[in-house]
Amino acid sequence: MTASTISPEDARAAIDAGARLVDIRGADEHARQHIPGAINLPLDRIEDLQAEGGPVVFHCRSGMRTDANAAKLHAAAKGMPVYLMAGGIEAWRKQGHPVVTDRTQPLEIMRQVQIVAGGLVLIGVLLSLFWTPAFLGLSAFVGAGLMFAGVTGWCGMAHLLRVLPWNRRAAV
Repeated sequence: MTASTISPEDARAAIDAGARLVDIRGADEHARQHIPGAINLPLDRIEDLQAEGGPVVFHCRSGMRTDANAAKLHAAAKGMPVYLMAGGIEAWRKQGHPVVTDRTQPLEIMRQVQIVAGGLVLIGVLLSLFWTPAFLGLSAFVGAGLMFAGVTGWCGMAHLLRVLPWNRRAAV
């Protein structure tokens, strides 16, 4: 048996019939916006999924994480029927299904990394144009850090941002 991809409408019907909805996004993403009743079990902890016998519907933000990890999700379900919701929470919301949004929660860490890294690169380029070319080193440093994060899966900037006071509310 493999994981089947289903539409948000079919996911809603499966949930109404007793399927569990599991959000594989990070705790910070789930805290900011989630589908009512969804269990948050981030991908790096998916092995902790409890076998309860019924079908499981997995979702992420856009459907890309669930598709890319279909085999891992199927294995974690321990023989239960597995469904991947096409389009993730974005498609769910676009179809008019309810979502809980808490704008008091901080932005997702990766969005914060994108904002800070982009800002630092822009500042480095502008300062190099209007002050001294030496500021290109700032842009190069940030670029090298992003490449390192992509290759290793470890992002120093994300770890630094995670401990800042406004991000402590979403911690699990």
